[in-house]
Amino acid sequence: MAFDQLSDRMQMALRRIRGKARLTEKDIDDMMREVRLSLLEADVNFKVVKKFTNDVKEEAKGDKILKGLNPSQQVIKVVRDQLSELLGGETSPFTVNKTRMDKIMLVGLQGSGKTTTAGKLAKYLRKNENQKPLLVALDVYRPAAVDQLVTIGKQLDVEVFERGTDKDPVSIAKEALEYAEKEGFDAAIFDTAGRLHIDDKMMDEIKAIRTTIKPDQSLLVLDAMTGQDAVSVAKHFHESLDITGGIITKLDSDTRGGAALSLRAVSGVPIKFMGVGEKLDALEVFHPERMAGRILGMGDVLTLVDKVSENVDEDDMMGMMEKMTSGTFNYNDFLKQLKMIKRMGSLGGIMKLIPGAKKMMKNTNVDESQLTRVETIIGSMTKEERKKPNLLEKESRRRKRIANGSGYKVADVNRLIESLKQQKETMKKMGGMDPSKIDPNNPMKAMQGMQAPTQKKKKGKGKGKGGFRF
Repeated sequence: MAFDQLSDRMQMALRRIRGKARLTEKDIDDMMREVRLSLLEADVNFKVVKKFTNDVKEEAKGDKILKGLNPSQQVIKVVRDQLSELLGGETSPFTVNKTRMDKIMLVGLQGSGKTTTAGKLAKYLRKNENQKPLLVALDVYRPAAVDQLVTIGKQLDVEVFERGTDKDPVSIAKEALEYAEKEGFDAAIFDTAGRLHIDDKMMDEIKAIRTTIKPDQSLLVLDAMTGQDAVSVAKHFHESLDITGGIITKLDSDTRGGAALSLRAVSGVPIKFMGVGEKLDALEVFHPERMAGRILGMGDVLTLVDKVSENVDEDDMMGMMEKMTSGTFNYNDFLKQLKMIKRMGSLGGIMKLIPGAKKMMKNTNVDESQLTRVETIIGSMTKEERKKPNLLEKESRRRKRIANGSGYKVADVNRLIESLKQQKETMKKMGGMDPSKIDPNNPMKAMQGMQAPTQKKKKGKGKGKGGFRF
């Protein structure tokens, strides 16, 4: 993710004071020096960095904190609160009109991801707001942009209004607006043209489109890789078009992420969404306080809960839990569980939402290909073998046949069998726990000693390879 490097540096800085019973001003100065360097390395605007560090130092050096109980925890809270404020403070919700059609104009430089974002936004409006959206292709200078939007529309089953590349984009926008209102669309998303850099011709054209359609929302699409240039781009667009919000794209990539940290502070434009992947459902509402928690390694349980709620049926989950605790969990259920996980996004992305998981996985690479491997192996099983896992444990010839059919090794099949056994054993023990003996202040204590034994590493070819764990 874009904030990985920043997150590591920020957490390292906070470790300087974590756990200390007493703090001195020198402790805070040393910590803030590291924080300042980490923000500058993340390509955050230097004026933003200066104000942020000054605000944190001023509040952290107060007598109430330095002489109070748990001063280190209070300073960490100050950093978290100030970081949340830097990112925008409270969440700026994306509001839709309930009485008339929404007109949404996307603007930004070429290559920022506007066309893909238009598709993601259309899917978001249909899924979350129950709207019928229309996509409008206004980038007449790149034939590929029109074709790309048409392709996205087909994938989503969303209509695309386009008139090729020969007509003036302002007249296309006017026709599209009339068509959308006539056909009863709930929202029209206008994908405007960009340039490699800001120029008068581009801005004049977007202003003319804006005057024609009178958008309810003018959203600036900004690439997280933009870095320091994000500040000047955002200011220029905002001054010319009165931008109502921003969408940060490519936050899943290995970038510094300074654009997101600088946008609100410099331009005053609130971040509405963030793009977290290439798929058309990889668009998330931007929550400043949650992102601050992620950067500081505190996880983001609320977003994880949202993902589970959106992608996992409650009845299916409860039924699966009953099977796991009763010991009747089989490969059909395992496959169903796998598909639930995949619907929530990448495994690496999910793990980063769990507090402390990133630290535990510091030297572990999350191999997404293992999910495909598991699906393929289970797909090579017979219906009876999927229902009765014991058959594979008893007969080696079945394991050999499945390995040949899936194209993997018998060792891979054995690891899958072991993973299923471990899940069943662990869940069975959890099902036998006495709720009355769980300490509410230390719920993990009741689970100590109940983990299933890990698979022993074998000498030879398979040495060092772990099993399938979810």
